[in-house]
Amino acid sequence: MKKALLSLLTLFVVLGAVVAQEKVTLNVLNYQQADQAGYQEDVAIWEKFQKDNPDIKLNIEVLFSEPYHQKLQVYAAAGTLPDVFYVWPTSRSAIIHEKKLAKDLSKLLGPDFLKDFSGAATDPNNQLGKYLAMLPQAFTYTSVMFVNKKLLADNGFDLPKTYDDLKRMVWKLKAKGINVIMLPNKDGWPMQSCLFSTVLGRMAGDDFVDAILAGKAKFTDKPFVDSLKVIDNLYKDGIMAREDNQVGYGEGPGLFVSGKAAIYIDGDWRAGAYITDKASGKALIPPASQEKDFVLLPFPSIPGEVNPGVVSGIAGTGWAISAAIPSGSAREKAAVKLFKYLYSEEVQSIRYSTGSYVPTRKNVKANVEPLVAKVPQFYADNPKVCYVFDGLFDPAVYNVLNDGLIAIGLGTATPEKVAADVQKAFETWKASSK
Repeated sequence: MKKALLSLLTLFVVLGAVVAQEKVTLNVLNYQQADQAGYQEDVAIWEKFQKDNPDIKLNIEVLFSEPYHQKLQVYAAAGTLPDVFYVWPTSRSAIIHEKKLAKDLSKLLGPDFLKDFSGAATDPNNQLGKYLAMLPQAFTYTSVMFVNKKLLADNGFDLPKTYDDLKRMVWKLKAKGINVIMLPNKDGWPMQSCLFSTVLGRMAGDDFVDAILAGKAKFTDKPFVDSLKVIDNLYKDGIMAREDNQVGYGEGPGLFVSGKAAIYIDGDWRAGAYITDKASGKALIPPASQEKDFVLLPFPSIPGEVNPGVVSGIAGTGWAISAAIPSGSAREKAAVKLFKYLYSEEVQSIRYSTGSYVPTRKNVKANVEPLVAKVPQFYADNPKVCYVFDGLFDPAVYNVLNDGLIAIGLGTATPEKVAADVQKAFETWKASSK
């Protein structure tokens, strides 16, 4: 009898040990690249979670730019989405929202957690599916001019306020091998997100875009064609170099700080590319120079604009949890634990300090370098925002525009041709969506 009891007790101990040692595995799809600002900090963030939570195993796949979006589409179509993944609140991640492939975070996380974030971040109306499929980490201005004001002053120029101010810089700067504006567009999306969306907001306005979506206007109408002509003229007038359409997104900041251009156009997040890298202790732009030699400005006024001063802006990216995870399961609890860690004051402070973004989490404090500190001031100085094109339209539409903007940049397509191509893509997409 004693032997039987001892054997049974031993069995319970062994089973208990097995249960205690059993790990929950989470598959994660992360959006990051080694040459991005804050990469080493990002690695450390994931390592800390893994160290502090030995009962949770993370299988992390890391991709960036178009390869990321393509892989996310493949996973979604195949029904094999990772447990936790990075997502856009709009049509950039349309399949996630439209098919409700992410859990409703308002129900999963509850008001006690969400009260620590801005109202804009927790408003489901700011997301394509009209439910809280993800939690934006920031509100993003996608169109910012990073201006080397010292370079301009050294060449006798004031900060540009009008399109003509940019034109006046061309001859003198080009003679020295300096472009007025640099916007690398080999990847396709930067011109559309970081400049054209603002130009469209200025020349046509959100009401015109709404009319297109409602079938009451067309891309071939004058406001859209005129917006494309602004981009066309930037190249024809020599303000931007056609060669920039063969420059990769990651190459741009280094070329800019080497003096290849007076102005660099990108989203507000790009401030992080220029500050001190904590791993190397080096900065593309030293803090003292960030303070006195560089300024963040909106694109100057454009002849014929109907909405002066608007800048393209959108609810930023963030994390989502797969709807396929069983409710109440150990995997769901582990995913929520990881999610809350990623949005904690600790992690959001690190993100802010690296210049990744200004967090939507309230009261996040961080020691930031001058260029990053100028981002909230840019928001305050430019309160009027307009749509970001790829935040509204399906990939079947905005990818045609992306290709068309490259063609305009290379001089191989006219604004009228690109407008017609986008209209055709829109009609095809609309017909297939019925």
